[in-house]
Amino acid sequence: MIGMGDDAEANETHEGTARMGYYTEYLDRQFNAQQLAEERKRQLKRISELRGRDVLVFAADIDKANTPPALLSIGYSDLVPFHDQLSNLSGSKLDFVLETGGGSGEVAEDIVRSLHDKYSEVAVIIPGWAKSAGTIIAMAGDEILMEPASSLGPIDAQLSWQGKVFSADALIEGMEKIKREVEQSGTLNRAYIPMLQALSPGELQSAENALNFAKTLVTDWLSRYKFKNWKTHSSTGQDVTLEEKAARAKEVATALCDHRRWLTHGRSIKLSDLEEMRLKITDYSQQPELAEAIRRYHTLLQITFDSTNIYKVFETPNSQIIRFVAPAVPPPKDADCAIFQVECQKCHAVSRIQANLKKMPLEPGNHRFPADNRFKCPGCGAEINLAAARRQIEVQSKRPLVDEWS
Repeated sequence: MIGMGDDAEANETHEGTARMGYYTEYLDRQFNAQQLAEERKRQLKRISELRGRDVLVFAADIDKANTPPALLSIGYSDLVPFHDQLSNLSGSKLDFVLETGGGSGEVAEDIVRSLHDKYSEVAVIIPGWAKSAGTIIAMAGDEILMEPASSLGPIDAQLSWQGKVFSADALIEGMEKIKREVEQSGTLNRAYIPMLQALSPGELQSAENALNFAKTLVTDWLSRYKFKNWKTHSSTGQDVTLEEKAARAKEVATALCDHRRWLTHGRSIKLSDLEEMRLKITDYSQQPELAEAIRRYHTLLQITFDSTNIYKVFETPNSQIIRFVAPAVPPPKDADCAIFQVECQKCHAVSRIQANLKKMPLEPGNHRFPADNRFKCPGCGAEINLAAARRQIEVQSKRPLVDEWS
């Protein structure tokens, strides 16, 4: 233990920890799921105290193994847990910590409206990724906090057509290219005919609507929130007009939608890219204590995703709702136990679990279904939450699990 007077030793220890990295530090401490949650909340409280605001997290694992992408995306099913956690807060200003690969723009709109209906000021903190619809939400912040490692993404709407996903902007640009070629040559290249025959006017209109939806939201929100305190031009000192705010917002929205600039929907848009668009971003890496709290929280969040079957987290410093991938459990039907396999997301070891519906012995090779639903992987010690499996078995069998063994 380091005493108060051991300054040299304390400094050396701190620098060593910084060099080692937060990820390695937390892995060495071998937290279970509950300890990870407690440490996450401790860091959220630090962020709240440093910023003097409420803190709310909406986070999804960007690429959870064996999890359908639709579950990882922002969707309507997220609104209930989001509003539940939002209701636990009572301040006037909010920091919204966001980690997402994207999802529904319509749900993003609902989230933003709820945040601004409740709070006089909303800041969006991006510790890692907030792509697509996540970027749309970020543009609704009165303040956007990032560091050089953080990433936003293009907001060019993605459409599904003939089994393929593609950019709405790319489709519209392709149609315009064909139109220009026909106007210049007076003939239609026969190679375009199959594509044009498969594309209806309604589908083309849907592409335009989807693209305009994102662009309109971002233009409106930047003008209303991000630029609300932009009163004078820094270069001339002259007053900034509403028309100038709207024009600047439209420039940024158009740039974020420009598929020709970013080329792929998954492209990372960094802090420096946003500054080139003349969008003011708060670089929290310039505030060491705040940067440490945010980075530690983000590291703990990634370890949570990597070492458990959790794929979404909605939380405040004092409450949380989590979503996790439930193992596939065969219906027990008339049997007195259900036996199923779970795969550890950390080391990928497969374990066979026995869940009893009456008191009976453990079969060779099986592991007992834990009374607290928390199964520890025998290979690496990672915790796997089996609460959903318990619910599934009890619903299918119409009988409660028995935690006693013969």
